[in-house]
Amino acid sequence: MSIRLAVISQIQQIGEEGKKSLPPLTDDLVLLESGLDSLAIAILVARLEETLGLDPFTESDDIYYPVTLGDFIRFYENAAKSREVDSGRAG
Repeated sequence: MSIRLAVISQIQQIGEEGKKSLPPLTDDLVLLESGLDSLAIAILVARLEETLGLDPFTESDDIYYPVTLGDFIRFYENAAKSREVDSGRAG
């Protein structure tokens, strides 16, 4: 499963569990307008760490918070690429 699909799937699942009506999950959707509160976003990050084995918020030295859903997805995709590059150097 791609990172994009994993993120969107988890957001939809969290929305269903919280009985929240979510707007269309497009790249330009501002996360603060997604219908997910800070707890739901924390749950999303925890579930993505389980699913993808990746938490770019703790693994990155950058202090960065994605603003849009597209930013959020790219943040995870870039962290995954960075990990691949780092593991390629180690081997």
